[in-house]
Amino acid sequence: MVKPPSITRKARAVVTGAGSGIGAAIALELAARGSAVVCADINLAGAQTTADQIVEQGGDALAVACDVRKREEIETLAGEAQDYFAARPTLIVNNAGIGVGGLAADQLSLEDWQQTIDTNLWSVIHGCHIFVPLLRAEKNAGVLNIASAASFSAAPTMASYNVSKAGVLALTETLHAELKGAGIHVTAVCPTFVKTAIVEQGRISNSSKNLAARAMRVTGVSAHSVARKALSGLERNELYVLPQLDARLIWHAKRHLPRSYSRVTALLGAR
Repeated sequence: MVKPPSITRKARAVVTGAGSGIGAAIALELAARGSAVVCADINLAGAQTTADQIVEQGGDALAVACDVRKREEIETLAGEAQDYFAARPTLIVNNAGIGVGGLAADQLSLEDWQQTIDTNLWSVIHGCHIFVPLLRAEKNAGVLNIASAASFSAAPTMASYNVSKAGVLALTETLHAELKGAGIHVTAVCPTFVKTAIVEQGRISNSSKNLAARAMRVTGVSAHSVARKALSGLERNELYVLPQLDARLIWHAKRHLPRSYSRVTALLGAR
């Protein structure tokens, strides 16, 4: 039996939000698998740091500044990637995003909603809209969208973040169905707490930030662990990658014990 070509090894990959956290870890793991990587980030210095690490380890990488909220900048990113690879990309990792939380849904400003949806959801819509036609032409390619356990957990005081990540999950599910048989693997990654700077750098109230930081210390896993599991799941064309036990417990609790789950979340909201 002929082994199918690898999606994550010797790929031509574009990773958004590659300047830190999960994005940087995925870029480094892809490079370790022999892939050439375009590291995109709104913070060019961060993207350059990741690219430099890859080059120092003998890999191929290019750093590109990109504001993923802007469609025209992702179009430019796609063009720069094709110039760098001298070919079409074979993998898009839509990772860039921000953490938001700490206020009830009716207390969030419309500006907060707009910022969250633009950064966390529209960026993935842009990335899929622009890159999937390029991947279709390759017929051995992948789409890896970084969602969150928030996409299905609907935790209190995280309305805009929950909605943005639920949109990412729905888009990924749709693409997975539409691209079946096209040679394109599509995966959504739904972690809980990952030891990155998302809490410190996110738009999170101080009280919630302290709680999230404690949870991060106790239950958080490394970004590199999530990166490895995400890429392995993409290789197998798994629609969902739930890289932590608590994510899987939440997933099953909401589906098998919906009434109990809603009561627990209501109690959390009341507190």
